[in-house]
Amino acid sequence: MTVDEAREKLALCGQTHVLEWWDSIGEESRQSLLSQVKALDAAALGRMAAMLRGEGPAAAPAGIAPADVVELGGQDRAVAIARGEELIRAGEVGVLLVAGGQGSRLGFDGPKGIYEIGPVSDASLFEIHARKVLSLERAFGCHVPLYIMTSDINDAATREFFSKKAFFGLSPDRVRFFVQGMWPALDGDGRVILDEPGHIFMSPDGHGGILRALAENGMFRDMERRGITTLFYFQVDNPMVEVADPAFIGLHAIRGADVSVKVCAKRDPSEGLGVVVKKDGRNAIVEYTELSSAQKEARGADGRLRFLYGSVAIHVFSLDFLVGESKRDLPLHVAHKKVPFVGADGKAVKPDAPNGFKFEKFIFDVLPDAGTVVNLAFERGDEFSPVKNANGADSPATTRRDMALKFARWLEWCGVKVPRDGDGLPAMKIEIDPCFASNREQLRKRLPPGFSISGDVLLRN
Repeated sequence: MTVDEAREKLALCGQTHVLEWWDSIGEESRQSLLSQVKALDAAALGRMAAMLRGEGPAAAPAGIAPADVVELGGQDRAVAIARGEELIRAGEVGVLLVAGGQGSRLGFDGPKGIYEIGPVSDASLFEIHARKVLSLERAFGCHVPLYIMTSDINDAATREFFSKKAFFGLSPDRVRFFVQGMWPALDGDGRVILDEPGHIFMSPDGHGGILRALAENGMFRDMERRGITTLFYFQVDNPMVEVADPAFIGLHAIRGADVSVKVCAKRDPSEGLGVVVKKDGRNAIVEYTELSSAQKEARGADGRLRFLYGSVAIHVFSLDFLVGESKRDLPLHVAHKKVPFVGADGKAVKPDAPNGFKFEKFIFDVLPDAGTVVNLAFERGDEFSPVKNANGADSPATTRRDMALKFARWLEWCGVKVPRDGDGLPAMKIEIDPCFASNREQLRKRLPPGFSISGDVLLRN
């Protein structure tokens, strides 16, 4: 793109100020800025500006009711497991991992997936997830492609880490990386914010951006070539997830669903989970920030929260449905944030208060378009303990605790006595590698006769 072409495009978008510092920046900065201008999505900028003018969808949802939730057990669960295992064994299931974030909130410099969380082994999040995929391939004698969405800031480091670790035993040709899209932030007047004289501030376009990223990076074509029909989706910060859980996969197939969502009961009204709802006869997830206080606190006759079940970003999608959704525009969500900007003197400024608006797309906004949606309830302690904060709730300490508790329950189910402390926690560290056992039934088959615990436990192939 030439500078004249850039000026023409920016004029059409009402963003000519982007080139305000053109005469004072060097050639390298000029070329970088032209690349950014070329990549700007004029239609998206128009939608963003419209939202700031109050022309977009209302943030506070009205007329919503709790969505139906399935509790799977007994014979129904057995049938679902059998169907899911059939699809995995046939090579029709792919795994989609969202891993575009950094570990900055953890005080960690690098991709969050590199963060070490194994209670005994110090295995990274990436290693735990990759070995769960490897355990599926070994158990079912099949190929399970792993698609990893990275971001501009961590793509190179993520690829290097997987290569250095020999892909954790997975075949490199079945691990596909692709980069998430980036969007500019706008000020209150709808103007694109520059964080340097020759640079537009950019931030990830949200997990809903995965649809465009999959399409533009050829991942959908790759999936179709491999015969994939079903995608298991999750986020990198949750090491407890049961990757491609056969029961979940099978229930999705049996119900003929376009989308299936795993949900758990919220800890309290203010927990940051989007809730599953029905609106105008369609399924949806409403982000917790978009619920009113009254909606968050509402309770039914039984005293339980009316909007009890929250989504933890564990989904199953039918591939055909996702391909179709990639051709439409998802709704935008906006957040008022602190955004670095260029002052009148050309120097970078770090604001003390929110000054700009970031926009994101959310993957769950595909739900209203789905013909059939399944919301499957699960026990939080079995599958959800994310690593988000350095301390407190959802921190490395709570995640390691929850992993050890889960493995202790498996061992006790197998008849192994697990010493507990006064708080009921395991008195030692416990970790079970996914390739040793990915569920308690596999564990019972693998444990040697008379197995007992005398110290920290690491069961690994």
